[in-house]
Amino acid sequence: MTFSDIFKSSFLENIASVSILDMVLSVFLSLCIGLFIFLIYKKTFQGVMYSSSFGVTLVALTMISNFVILAVTSNVVLSLGMVGALSIVRFRTAIKEPLDIAFLFWAIAAGIVLAAGMIPLAVFGSVLIGLVLLVFANRKAHLNPYIVVLQCEDHQAENNAVSYLNEVTNRCVVKSKTAMKERIELNVEVRMKDSNTDFINTLADMAGVKSAVLVSYNGDYMG
Repeated sequence: MTFSDIFKSSFLENIASVSILDMVLSVFLSLCIGLFIFLIYKKTFQGVMYSSSFGVTLVALTMISNFVILAVTSNVVLSLGMVGALSIVRFRTAIKEPLDIAFLFWAIAAGIVLAAGMIPLAVFGSVLIGLVLLVFANRKAHLNPYIVVLQCEDHQAENNAVSYLNEVTNRCVVKSKTAMKERIELNVEVRMKDSNTDFINTLADMAGVKSAVLVSYNGDYMG
């Protein structure tokens, strides 16, 4: 063993495994695509409270997955160790919006594709996904379901109210019915013909109807 062999380090030899130009270009592009994903997230957010930290997380995820895959592609042994290390990671943060899962996978996938050198695929795919989300996530259709909460005095008032809803809406389905003394409460799912909600005032003024409330409904909760 020579004197130079003592100070030889495989760690130092791995410094040049990825060129500086490739690293700078890949990380810069991942930053740009991460910011693009963040912008699309802000434009399409429909939750109750907007979280700016989640948007920053999308940018960070794109860059983190990018340089992790850069390291993995340059060293086969490191790739095996990375699989073992990541297998013990557990994330317990609840995802409240289903669409947030799509953004998380988008950020991770964009970083991976960029690190693999498929720059046109990463750019074109991100632009296409962004356009699709902008078109469909921001779509405010009057066909979205609504719930009409009715309180009627008797069975005749109930029939009149349901008949009126069948006339002014495209679809009317009684979801639940609670009968009590001198009061009948109904939860009716309706699909409106247009965005006009004046029919709820007419419904509330009908004889025998104590109250009529229209609430938005997304299939999971009412509010």
